[in-house]
Amino acid sequence: MIDVRNYQIQGQAIGQRLDVFLVKSLQSMTLSRTQVQRLIEEGKVRVSGKERPAHWALRSGEAVSVVIPEPRKLAMEAQDIPLDVLYEDAHLLVINKQAGLVTHPAPGNEDGTLVNALLFHCKEGLAAEGGLQRPGIVHRLDKDTTGCLVVAKTAKAFQSLQKQIHDRRAERRYQALVWGSFEEREGTIEAAIGRSSADRKKMAVVPQGGREATTHFMVMEKLWPASLVELKLETGRTHQIRVHLASIKHPVLGDKDYGPKPFKQEQPVYRSLAELAQRQMLHAFKLSFLHPEGGRKVSFEAPLPQDFTDVLRLLRAQEPAQA
Repeated sequence: MIDVRNYQIQGQAIGQRLDVFLVKSLQSMTLSRTQVQRLIEEGKVRVSGKERPAHWALRSGEAVSVVIPEPRKLAMEAQDIPLDVLYEDAHLLVINKQAGLVTHPAPGNEDGTLVNALLFHCKEGLAAEGGLQRPGIVHRLDKDTTGCLVVAKTAKAFQSLQKQIHDRRAERRYQALVWGSFEEREGTIEAAIGRSSADRKKMAVVPQGGREATTHFMVMEKLWPASLVELKLETGRTHQIRVHLASIKHPVLGDKDYGPKPFKQEQPVYRSLAELAQRQMLHAFKLSFLHPEGGRKVSFEAPLPQDFTDVLRLLRAQEPAQA
């Protein structure tokens, strides 16, 4: 049976943020603000029949409806899955996540995830603040995105790291191989992101109702028929880099969701790229933050994975005239 909760906005609720209001209204379900925001992003919340962003200021008389998904208990088995640990202490660990590894269990990916691997690796436990299915998970990387990801072992570490990311004090830098050549050397993409109206499983730059998102980019190498760019996140929206780059006509190589549709080209380089780039060529190469214990600044870097370097080598081997 579908569980739908309905609320009429009045009294002290007037002027409250939508997500704050729902956390209070659904307190019997002990949903975190992040979980409530996820319901909003997934289109399960309507305000007077319309989708609104989490920061929407509620107005008198508006009707809020929430579709509560049926709870599904997922397996949380510790599994011996190899991890590339860049750093570890009693408070946290930094992982160089490999391609193909989902960050946490979800319908369709009940096991074989990073969380399953962490439960096996961290015998002393992980921060419970991440939730039953996401213990210790402060931020995520897409399944086929590689690189640095920090995990909290303690409540103090989790709260500190989450706040640093929220306050934009943690620095996350990526490298990506993208289609096309840039005229500018660097730039900033500021465009709100929300659920795609054409496909609810995808995200998109939306004119209204989305969440603000900012991505800075710098062109590191002009190649052909692609470019190597470095990116810095200010916000961390779902699929942000991939959506933002696609929105300026420079989608990530190998991106099956936001890249160009399969096409045929006469040049051998296109066929070779299709063979080598079996996933999106996006790598979280650097992560910096203040250590929760002591406050010292720490930075970590993850080397480029083999498939990324193979594609980069192919691009660098093209004739200079073409580049």
